[in-house]
Amino acid sequence: MKNNITIIILLLLGVVSCKKNDTEAPKETETEKTTTAVVTFTDAQIKAIDLQLGDFENKNLTTTLKINGKLSLPPQYQAQVSILTGGVVKNIFVQEGEFVNAGKTLATIANTDVIQLQQDYLENNANLTYLEKEYQRQKELRDDNINAGKTYQQSQRELQIAQAKKETLKSKLAQLGINASNLSSKNIASNIAISAPISGYIQHINLSMGKFADANATLFEIIDNRFLHLDLKVFEKDIHKIKIGQEITFSDANDVSHSHPAKIYAINKAFEPNEQAVIVHAKINETTETVLPGMYVEARVKIDNTNTKALPTEAIVNNGNDHFIFVTTGKNTFQQIKVNIGATDLGYTEVKVIDKIPANAKVVIKGAYYLLSELTKGSGEEE
Repeated sequence: MKNNITIIILLLLGVVSCKKNDTEAPKETETEKTTTAVVTFTDAQIKAIDLQLGDFENKNLTTTLKINGKLSLPPQYQAQVSILTGGVVKNIFVQEGEFVNAGKTLATIANTDVIQLQQDYLENNANLTYLEKEYQRQKELRDDNINAGKTYQQSQRELQIAQAKKETLKSKLAQLGINASNLSSKNIASNIAISAPISGYIQHINLSMGKFADANATLFEIIDNRFLHLDLKVFEKDIHKIKIGQEITFSDANDVSHSHPAKIYAINKAFEPNEQAVIVHAKINETTETVLPGMYVEARVKIDNTNTKALPTEAIVNNGNDHFIFVTTGKNTFQQIKVNIGATDLGYTEVKVIDKIPANAKVVIKGAYYLLSELTKGSGEEE
């Protein structure tokens, strides 16, 4: 009987012991889950990667919207120069790439029809003087009922025809660059002067000495790059972020290291064909010869400006979709801290800490990538 009681007691103690072990096992698992991601480097390793420490800084960071486009020149600042009548090239006074002011003579063309046109104008002027006097005489005779009404009307008709012809010839001469008001038998021009209609740079010269220049053919092309502007394509989801007056910085798509300032001055009111996007126009705020019409550009529109805690962008590392920084927890020991990021500007990024940072801890601002590599390497080995 005593032996049976002893056996029962031993069995009860075994059951209690098993339950105790069952309740303690989860505690060990929980401890493993809360283990902090920490990495330790030697002095030699820290020196080799040039690891540097710093603190959070208060920065005014600008949120920007990146958009693409190209440089365009309004039509009133580009010109194709031609003549209304053909002729032989006598002189060329400019070279490609040269800047010219509006009205400068670019070349002269010899044309015999121009001489005849000037002669017709002078002859008509002489006839007009006679007809004006004749009309005045006939009018006075008509007022005194001396002459017939038909004679008076005839003189009036001939005067009006001569006056109309004068204005027509004057207009034709003006289109050829000849001022009829200063024309006389002593200064009849034998050449047509081709003048620059706008100020700008000579882009192309399509004639040569002695060559016959055809009427209406393009002889010179002039562009004025001082009035270049940006045509930027903004898609539907971002249109609400764009406003007239917003500041822009842009760079040539092939040379992003050099940026230029601009400002939005107009926004189109309809989508582009086959695209849910509108064209936004921006004026360049500086004079530069490094940008040319047709260049593709990358632009950043300043959306807003906030004062926030930030770190150098290099201090933030990614592991999958998560962002981390590293802080000191002791000599040569660094703890991984999970963060959310915000605006990035001028090499700094807004940081919002998720995990708790130890008091007085310094932040790794250079070398965080190497710490993450060592940490993930260690995790791989443990797995």
